[in-house]
Amino acid sequence: MILNLALILTVLTVFTGVVVALDKFAWKTSEDDSRDKPGAKHVLVEYSRSFFPVLLLVLVIRSFVFEPFRIPSGSMMPTLLEGDFIFVKKYSYGLRLPVTETKIVETGSPARGDVIVFRLPSDPSVNYIKRVIGLPGDTVVYERHRLTINGERVALRGGDGESRGAPVYAEDLDGRVHEIRVENPGFSIRDNIYRVPEGHFFVMGDNRDSSKDSRFIGAIPEEYLVGEAVRVWMHFVPWNMPDWGRIGTKIQ
Repeated sequence: MILNLALILTVLTVFTGVVVALDKFAWKTSEDDSRDKPGAKHVLVEYSRSFFPVLLLVLVIRSFVFEPFRIPSGSMMPTLLEGDFIFVKKYSYGLRLPVTETKIVETGSPARGDVIVFRLPSDPSVNYIKRVIGLPGDTVVYERHRLTINGERVALRGGDGESRGAPVYAEDLDGRVHEIRVENPGFSIRDNIYRVPEGHFFVMGDNRDSSKDSRFIGAIPEEYLVGEAVRVWMHFVPWNMPDWGRIGTKIQ
């Protein structure tokens, strides 16, 4: 069972806010009343007074500013590692209401090369993180680990370095240089021509031979975007010491 934290936080915030409002305008419970009559209603009021400002602040920050996520797999290696904890900038691609995800303010759209978090269209309770490769209307050709976008070959260089035994190359997407990991330089999965529909984005993992991305799940509709991944704030894998060197790393 997957807990919907946004729903839980919203319900708690609304509930405590209603209690505080009722107390202010109807019940008018004083601190002396709470000490003299420690009944259930007074306990509820006291807890609501204490928790409502905190819950409201957390809800606003989590919904409209930054939200923390944990990287659950190696699909974005070497850029992101399993066990990385990251901050996602929620306001990069529009302000959305919590729970319903309805966009209320337009603030921008993904650029090619952005690392984004999105809700999986087939199961919106699951979040994925990938890199934007194709924008609406683009034609993306993927062949032997090389990208060609709208007829222009994407620059790829290197191959001397390694990431856990696999070659690493530097890829340049419109000036955004990042590393990709290639397990088998002579073979790549899902070589094909992909045309990105309007209102959609074609995404891929940086671990090109081990990523369930738009080659498998299709282009991502704009309404499923969550935000832009910007920083690593912790790296921790159970039974291992935290990797302090990754704290504060900017996501390229």
